[in-house]
Amino acid sequence: MLVYRIAHKKYSGHLFAPGFAGRWNGAGKKVLYCSESIPLAFLESMIRRQGVGFNHDFNIIIIEIPDDLVIDTVELSDLKGEWRSIYDYTICQRIGNAWFDEFKSPVLKVPSAIVVQSYNYVIHTQHRDYNRISVAGVTELVPDARIDELLRKYNK
Repeated sequence: MLVYRIAHKKYSGHLFAPGFAGRWNGAGKKVLYCSESIPLAFLESMIRRQGVGFNHDFNIIIIEIPDDLVIDTVELSDLKGEWRSIYDYTICQRIGNAWFDEFKSPVLKVPSAIVVQSYNYVIHTQHRDYNRISVAGVTELVPDARIDELLRKYNK
């Protein structure tokens, strides 16, 4: 299976996980966030940019997850309350941290908070099978200039 990640060019040759807290992980739990498609990866990245444009410093990383790896799934129906909140990640972090600490699988499939009918993939970089996940390719991200304009207006 191929998944996609938007990353700064300086990180696009390898799979870099800084360990910052995110929707599905607490601080120090090193995971990689990827998406099922390039457009979803772009939207996920765009929403986090908060008014800063993309310029030509970003690439699309194509990541290969072997088909025989175990993938745990969080179904949309499993999520209650304000799990999509941009101000409180508690609900999702509780689920993601438990998954991370249990080491049951190297990948967690989760609904996108942006487009709930789509999925993101959280990759556990400390799992014993992590070394089987690899960069399958890198391509330049070339977004339409109108998107940069929209992002800059958002910040005003």
